[in-house]
Amino acid sequence: MAEPGAGGGGGEFLSSGSEQRCRARLAAAAAGRRGAAAAAAVLVPLCSVRGRPALLFTLRSRRLGGLHSGDVSFPGGRRDPADGDAVATALRETREELGLALGAPSVWGQLRPLPDRQGQTVAPVVANLGPLEDLTLTPNPDEVEEVFTLPLAHLLREENQGYTHFRTAGRYGYTLPVFLNGPHKVWGLTAIITELTLELLAPDRYRRKTRVPARSPSARSLKGSSA
Repeated sequence: MAEPGAGGGGGEFLSSGSEQRCRARLAAAAAGRRGAAAAAAVLVPLCSVRGRPALLFTLRSRRLGGLHSGDVSFPGGRRDPADGDAVATALRETREELGLALGAPSVWGQLRPLPDRQGQTVAPVVANLGPLEDLTLTPNPDEVEEVFTLPLAHLLREENQGYTHFRTAGRYGYTLPVFLNGPHKVWGLTAIITELTLELLAPDRYRRKTRVPARSPSARSLKGSSA
């Protein structure tokens, strides 16, 4: 499993105090949320690697084909009729993709729902996997090509943060984040969720510099320049 080197500990991000603060903030946001249930959900897997807090990502298998084939992503997918809620969807998809069965106590809460490129609403579910060394992952090769982690310290360094400016009909439309200098570039919806997660975990160290589009851009409009 690939992981770039990163100095510093950052253990406070996954401390019990940080968990309580994040759970309270996510619960307060959820209490004021209205609208239809999300059509899909992803798990945002916090973990520690050799004692350093990190985020776990997957590279979607090219066997899948379609728009997201080969993309960096979080475990997740569309809601099944049998899923009770977005948490159930995220946990089921994680089990199917990574062979990892998580219980509800691992879940901290949900970030704000976001539109994907098809216009469906995706609910990001934040959970703590604990030390990665204590887990056995069995990625499904039909869905997952690679699993890798990025330390939070790496994601928080400005030299690893970039932005892509998108144009619509020849005019500037909006800016989305991108995270660089890891095994793979993190961009698109996964980068937006990563940015919201950093803002949750490290509000004193990370301030979101982008505005999430109210509506998802079509694949045709995803043309831009990086900064």
